[in-house]
Amino acid sequence: MSQRDTLVHLFAGGCGGTVGAILTCPLEVVKTRLQSSSVTLYISEVHLNTMAGASVNRIVSPGPLHCLKAIYFAAYSNCKEKLNDVFDPDSTQVHMISAAMAGFTAITATNPIWLIKTRLQLDARNRGERRMGAFECVRKVYQTDGLKGFYRGMSASYAGISETVIHFVIYESIKQKLLECKTASTMENDEESVKEASDFVGMMLAAATSKTCATTIAYPHEVVRTRLREEGTKYRSFFQTLALLVQEEGYGSLYRGLTTHLVRQIPNTAIMMATYELVVYLLNG
Repeated sequence: MSQRDTLVHLFAGGCGGTVGAILTCPLEVVKTRLQSSSVTLYISEVHLNTMAGASVNRIVSPGPLHCLKAIYFAAYSNCKEKLNDVFDPDSTQVHMISAAMAGFTAITATNPIWLIKTRLQLDARNRGERRMGAFECVRKVYQTDGLKGFYRGMSASYAGISETVIHFVIYESIKQKLLECKTASTMENDEESVKEASDFVGMMLAAATSKTCATTIAYPHEVVRTRLREEGTKYRSFFQTLALLVQEEGYGSLYRGLTTHLVRQIPNTAIMMATYELVVYLLNG
């Protein structure tokens, strides 16, 4: 893959991540708070103290954060390009390994940023109190836990690579089937194959279907990751947190916030993947 191709996928991934995040950002905050161990206390405090002037914390703007998805798309495309020379081109093995490697790369590179984002989403202040900013949050994490504090929850994120693998295997499979149907149709009608709006709608449906399956299967890692990223909690490691959640809150706690997550994630992924495919198509002419 040439340097230009890498830049195309970086740019397209950034565009897809940003567009999807802007349209679905409010639900991200709701999902994070539902996953948090303080969800019951937080809701009660807001309910009881509204008359006293309590304020709900702000929504963290998606801004440049979701451009970081470009790292994932660039890594995925590069891995797939190289693995196509090793395995059968565009085979299930290629998609699985590419998705896993891309997930590992993106998680390792961006975990500190997502930790700060989660802390800001869970930061609840009373009216009149100064809200914690990103730089203050960074300083607080460093003072409390040092550099290792920025990598809390990374083990759960690595476990979540399974979701990424399932998502991309299903997505690529559906996408390939749609391409085969379109190719067969154009050959029958002796027409030139060109991208149409319906093709991108098909990609959106493929992305929505694959993400629904993957998220439902792998969702517990999301709850564990949020708990690990909370400030000053009893949660220390992936399996310890998983066991503690089941012991104290039951198996249902592993799926807390799933509905909100799906409501946000399905349109987000559909928009993101369609935008990514569209930008790549436009840039490659």
